[in-house]
Amino acid sequence: MERKFLVKLVLAVAAVYVCGCEMQVTSKQPQVKEETKMSIRKESFGQTPDGQPVDLYTLTNTNGLRARITNYGAILVSLEVPDKSGKLADVTLGHDTLDGYIKKSAFFGATVGRYANRIGKAKFVLNGVEYKLAANNGENHLHGGIKGFDKAVWQADEVRAADEVGLKLTYLSKDGEEGYPGNLVCVVTYSLMNNDELKISYEALTDKATVVNLTNHSYWNLAGQGNGDVLGHELMLTANKYTVVDKGLIPTGEIRRVKGSPMDFTKPKTIGSRIDKVEGGYDHNYVLKSSGGSLAMCARVYEPSSGRVMEVYTTEPGVQLYTGNFLDGSITGKAGKVYKKHYGFCLETQHFPDSPNKPKFPSVVLGAGEKYTTVTIYRFYTK
Repeated sequence: MERKFLVKLVLAVAAVYVCGCEMQVTSKQPQVKEETKMSIRKESFGQTPDGQPVDLYTLTNTNGLRARITNYGAILVSLEVPDKSGKLADVTLGHDTLDGYIKKSAFFGATVGRYANRIGKAKFVLNGVEYKLAANNGENHLHGGIKGFDKAVWQADEVRAADEVGLKLTYLSKDGEEGYPGNLVCVVTYSLMNNDELKISYEALTDKATVVNLTNHSYWNLAGQGNGDVLGHELMLTANKYTVVDKGLIPTGEIRRVKGSPMDFTKPKTIGSRIDKVEGGYDHNYVLKSSGGSLAMCARVYEPSSGRVMEVYTTEPGVQLYTGNFLDGSITGKAGKVYKKHYGFCLETQHFPDSPNKPKFPSVVLGAGEKYTTVTIYRFYTK
């Protein structure tokens, strides 16, 4: 009965979108007390080339942390957190204008889907049917295709609670979009907590079996966006294995131990200490010790000059460490800062790349009526 109900829910939501009606996806939230400093501010962020209006939302918690999110691509535009002297700085790479995200896409801060990371040969077989996807990364499929979730305009609903402010973003990915099967309703909720955590919750429902792998593609620099490279950041990952890749960055299927190699971050090491021994730089999926399912620490990053620390917790089984290897100075970001090689790092919590073609990897199949849920939390403090 529950499966039939969920399938009907997906179809109902799809019908609402098709007819252009407004969909209500949030339950009534308790109102924030007036004496708190928490706030949500909405402003125009421009419009897409086809005329769709886009908004920018600023979330502020009781400690003054500020997160800016746009409903274009469900993108985290900025996140301002304090250093050891209390001075706020934006620690994510990105653009000041919508035009930057449309014309200079490097997935800065984006919600990536329907399938984050790569699918080899841009195809997969599900229930005996072969699905062909856009080959937008050589012969492979990357981050949802030519027009992935990062290029869609999402419906936005503000969320207020006693200890958080947030933004719930909803998108219907229609059956056949970018080659994927099934009408998929996705909900991504950003929550800025008063304990200086940014929580991102993901939910999805489908009316037909499909594959799903959602993540956030923020580039972090804890010294402040545009303030040099990240090679001096100290990184610890709760992973003693990683998925080996071929020259096209597609997993071979081998899961290898990190011990004794430059891939080993089980103890804190600076990102740059051994990067020259990794061909092309880090762009690898790590297999987390927690194996996914329950919320567990994934990573800790410390930037000595600012004293900022970021801890990452996730329910996902893997995380992609990417060190901005393809940044080359051709993109000018926020406040006129030029983004050069290694000016940001990504920790993309996820299922493994090419899982639809690797039966031994954790499954990414979402059946009709099943519910997809994952959570990732970024916790900030100084030392």
